[in-house]
Amino acid sequence: MSVTRSWFESVAEAQRRAERRLPRSVYGALVAGTERGLTMDDNVAAFEQLGFAPHVADLAATRDLATTVMGVALSMPVVISPTGVQAVHPDGELPVARAAASRGVAMGLSSFASRSIEDVAGAGAPVLFQVYWSGDRDAMVARLERARAAGAAGLILTLDWSFAHGRDWGSPWIPERLDLAAMARLAPEALARPGWLWSFVSSGHLPGLEAPNMARPGGLTPTFFQAYGEWMATPPPAWADVAWLRGQWDGPFMVKGICRVDDARRVVDVGASALSVSNHGGNNLDGTPASIRALASVADAVGDQVEVLLDGGVRRGGDVAKALAMGARAVMIGRASLWGLAANGQAGVENVLDILRTGLDATLRALGRARADELTRDDVIAPVGFSRVLGS
Repeated sequence: MSVTRSWFESVAEAQRRAERRLPRSVYGALVAGTERGLTMDDNVAAFEQLGFAPHVADLAATRDLATTVMGVALSMPVVISPTGVQAVHPDGELPVARAAASRGVAMGLSSFASRSIEDVAGAGAPVLFQVYWSGDRDAMVARLERARAAGAAGLILTLDWSFAHGRDWGSPWIPERLDLAAMARLAPEALARPGWLWSFVSSGHLPGLEAPNMARPGGLTPTFFQAYGEWMATPPPAWADVAWLRGQWDGPFMVKGICRVDDARRVVDVGASALSVSNHGGNNLDGTPASIRALASVADAVGDQVEVLLDGGVRRGGDVAKALAMGARAVMIGRASLWGLAANGQAGVENVLDILRTGLDATLRALGRARADELTRDDVIAPVGFSRVLGS
């Protein structure tokens, strides 16, 4: 495939290419969502309701997009969000990490990733290791010690998932292991996507359905569903547990999944470095407002005490600008990077990051801002009732 044909000009085109390339079940797992998909859809639609108030003169000749998040220097205010085990690419998360390194952004790595933190950290990007409250305290401390030894730049504790499963459009079938029965069942889907199938055949291995970062010291690597089962069986944490976990990690610490003002204040109380306003990409409780709708109230409540990020619905550089204007320090992207990975591997993820960079730069120019951190709510037009204040 030529360079010209490989390049795509929008995240929407990356998604279309991902859908054409991936087996139906794999693509369906990336889309995810819950129940009616109200929150998943609103994450994207809410950005479309925000407009801009551009200038026509006294525009900045050059723009500075650089920032820091949790002490990590970034070339632009974008972090790749941690996503779980997936069969998008034979090398799993490694091409994503290499793309992050080449574009100067940080890589969030899930505990449920298909590649180990040691392998991903070796790709060169700063790694923010994501953990769930899963298993006993000894197991959690062991994961933190492993992340520390691998050189993780920070920790992300994800709390926003209610384990809702039903989808009105149906959920993909995902096996626990790719045994003969599973391969026979999935064969029609795989054969219908010969490019994807050949990428795995030529790599010499099948899609990984294990979670190596959830392995206990000296133990066997669990399958994704074994690790997921442990997480589901673990009683959810109290804020005292979150404070305990924060105390086990001596570096930057983010709590991901905040949408309420009162929860944001508790994040400050436990001494976290950052929080992410997020609804797990619409995979949490359906009917939760879009992340961008909850952002302003959270930023107003705690923005001078903790770094505030946004996760959910970012598809273009203008969306990054809108999030920054509404109070975020940076955004996190999940599906967008996975669609880029599916469309063209590492180069596809780099393509997505370049789309966000050029879009953000163009938006700053039109708004007359020389730096990304100069954006304010005066730069955006929000309809009456756009924002939501959850909690008090």
